[in-house]
Amino acid sequence: MENNKTNLVGLTLPELQDVVLQLGMPMFTAKQIADWLYVKKVDSIDKMTNVSLKFRSLLAEKYTISLSAPAESAESSDGTVKHLFQVADGSFVEAVFIPDRDRATLCISSQVGCKMGCVFCMTGRQHYTASLTAGEILNQIISLPVEQREALTNVVFMGMGEPLDNLKNVLAVTEILTAQWGFAWSPKRITISTVGIRRELKRLIEDCECHIAISLHASNPEKRRELIPAEKAFSMTEMLEILKRYDFAHQRRLSFEYTMFKGVNDSIADAKELLTLLQGFSCRINLIRFHAIPDSPLRPTAEDDIVKFRDYLTQHGLFATIRASRGEDIWAACGMLSTIKQH
Repeated sequence: MENNKTNLVGLTLPELQDVVLQLGMPMFTAKQIADWLYVKKVDSIDKMTNVSLKFRSLLAEKYTISLSAPAESAESSDGTVKHLFQVADGSFVEAVFIPDRDRATLCISSQVGCKMGCVFCMTGRQHYTASLTAGEILNQIISLPVEQREALTNVVFMGMGEPLDNLKNVLAVTEILTAQWGFAWSPKRITISTVGIRRELKRLIEDCECHIAISLHASNPEKRRELIPAEKAFSMTEMLEILKRYDFAHQRRLSFEYTMFKGVNDSIADAKELLTLLQGFSCRINLIRFHAIPDSPLRPTAEDDIVKFRDYLTQHGLFATIRASRGEDIWAACGMLSTIKQH
């Protein structure tokens, strides 16, 4: 960060109001600054031309606009683009741009590494280094190539890290993305994925209207514990009990993510157990093809078996989809490219 100045990017309107108050600037200036940051997306305080020169100078003494373009990008044969962004500690995080006909989704990161230790995820092998600031999370959106940024229809917090382990900054970003003084997006354009940290899950549901995706990946606690060590601390049983208290039958979507592994969680018996587990939920389940990672005994489920699994769930009343596999030729699975870069 420039001379230890505070980054304005990532500050919410109330935080910007505190800034202008402390600097003796008129309160309405906070909204002007928010407009420059999040609507016009300027990269310099000097470009805030409806703020007086005096106040711009005052602001620049302690604050800066810290944005950085991708340090590296790789494009897949299917149009998927993985970007690496360098953050303050010198590490790299990933954002993946996924175009699909009239939609374009950006998968963004919330942490460097992750504490959850999921055995099928390369990010878990990096171990946790830091939580990203709200500015570093937003930078993955604002600093996209312009044509990609303007094409965006959706953002998903499904990149590196556990969003609920950095909830304060994730909620700040969702506020900026959805507020009228910010990006003015519908919260339905945003999905937050989590393994389900109890207290933070309740806060996410109550303080945010974005879609929620639960990383489930198993049909019972014992099997899930083998795949997601965090199950020991944040059990799926308690998580599901929390979710049952809320209504997901209307605009907000609840989905469960289920990566399929050959011989581990892909049998019809597993499908039957899932039906029992999710009975009564207004939800969908996303079946995910596993991208094999180095030195892992886990193997992808065969395509025909994924289809049979989906069809069984659908025929028995649980809406199931198979997520399209994208970007495998550029190591687009979470954490893979950044792991290579950092080693």
